[in-house]
Order: sequence, then structure tokens, then C-alpha cells
Amino acid sequence: MRSSDRLTLVADVGGTNTRVGLARGDRIDAAGLRRYSNAAFGGLEEVLKSYLHEAGAAPEAACIALAGQVADGVARMTNLDWTVSEAGVAEASGAASVALLNDLEAQGHSLPPAAPGTPPRLVIGVGTGFNAVAVHATVAGLMVTASESGHVGLPITTEAELDFARHLGGGHIEAEEALSGPGLARLDAWLAQTQDGARDPAEVMAALEAGEPRAHAAAAHLGFMLGKLAGDLALVHLPFGGIWLSGGMARAFWPHLEALGFWDGFRDKARFSALMTRFEIALIEDDSAALRGCAAYHGRIAPV
Repeated sequence: MRSSDRLTLVADVGGTNTRVGLARGDRIDAAGLRRYSNAAFGGLEEVLKSYLHEAGAAPEAACIALAGQVADGVARMTNLDWTVSEAGVAEASGAASVALLNDLEAQGHSLPPAAPGTPPRLVIGVGTGFNAVAVHATVAGLMVTASESGHVGLPITTEAELDFARHLGGGHIEAEEALSGPGLARLDAWLAQTQDGARDPAEVMAALEAGEPRAHAAAAHLGFMLGKLAGDLALVHLPFGGIWLSGGMARAFWPHLEALGFWDGFRDKARFSALMTRFEIALIEDDSAALRGCAAYHGRIAPV
């Protein structure tokens, strides 16, 4: 069977919800996409069985994007008590070929093809968590390097950021503890000197849109630190092919990047500040990008 004809089950598993759909080759059936609340299920296998029963479909292949670490055919979710295996997905779906990807790795595979040897690209995901992947164009297609960039140390260079780190307990403060939706709530709680999570991220964003000074200050701390870390990652990978921001928080922050100090943080690289102007940054607006990446990835690697 040609890869363009193969029916592939694709899913994007987050900490709260799972989106599931079907693809022919790299084409997603948009009308068939469904979203499920993870809290209503005991594991991904139950979600997949429910979807396939509703759809009346029997896929030949499956590719699953998950917010967690993937190794040796097993994925362990970062913010959800689920463990997912290729064998479990195969049993639940009946698919003969199964692949598991980190969700941001799948986002990388959603980027347009590029000629072999063109400069690397970088995808930075800012949502419930934080991560980044480099995307390289090779003669065999896109190569996306798996990563857990959200767990590197938060870039702390100001007294205010140091005080925030102390508010979180000190020690190793992971990047996603600030550079994420929950991170925005932590920054807001720190400024209010209240307990962690006094307002949820949606409430802080609504307050930001309404012009509240505290919400703007919390978002500005996030924006500046996000710019600093994005700049650090750019220096590591030299993505002259472009940088893409993805995820719910990235989409919410996109109109405010200048006002929130993102560009100041991104270009704050001493004698390399001029180099930072050469990296173009765009936004992945498609909420189905991880599903499209799954379809594209499996269409390339699955046997014909």
C-alpha cells in the first residue's frame, strides 16, 4: 500500500486533553477530529478505542504525539499519570505500525519540507509546559531532535528574578516553572505575595487584556525571560532557517511580545546582540500542527 493511501490514526496527548483524528498520507480529516478530557479515561488506550468505535475506522498505522519523554517505544507523560507504549497502542487500535513522538517533536515534523543542507530551524513550545526542538533538513527528509528543554535552568539575571526563584524555594528552578501557563500563575502569585496558583493562567491573561498592572508585570517577567532563553537556544542551534513559537501561551503572548520585553530579552546577548537580529521568528497558529506532524512523520517512515 502506498503511504499516501494508508489510513493513519493520529493523536496529540496533552496533560489535560487528547485530540484524535484520522489521516490519509499526510492529509488530516478535519471533520473527524475529536477532543477528549483525559480525566474521563483511565489511559490513552481507552481514548483510542472510544474514538475508533465512534468513527467506525480500522487504521493501518498509528502515530501518537505525547507531552512527555519517549524512549524504547514507551512514553511517560510529564503532567499526567499515564504511561503509553507502542504495544498498547497497537492492541487498542489494531494498527500494524505504531510510532510515538514527543509532542514538540511532532510540531517540528509539521514544518514545510526544506532542501537538504539548508540552515536548521527551531520550534519553541510554550503552553502547559515548555520545550524546544531543532529541525534539520537531510536527504532522508526532516530530522527533528528530541529534547527536554523545559527542564534546563531558568535564566536568572536580575534581582527580581532571583527573588522569584527564592519564592519557588531556590535551588534548580526549571525553565517551564516560569515559561508556561502555570508559570504565569506562579509569577502573578509571587507579585501578589500569595500562595502558588491564587489565579489561574486564564484569569491572569484576562487581567492583562483588561490593563491590570500586576498581570502586566507578571507577563512582562515571563516575556523577558522567554526572550532570554529563546535567544540562548538560538545561539546553541543557529537556526538561520527560522524560529517558530507554538502552543497556547505563545499564541496568547504573540500580539504582546514587544510590550512584554521579549525582544529585549532575545537580543540581550552582549557582543552577539547584532547576530540575534538575523533570526526570524514566526508563530505556528494551527492548533492541529502536532497531528499534521504525526501524519507527515509516519507517512515517511512507515513501510509501503
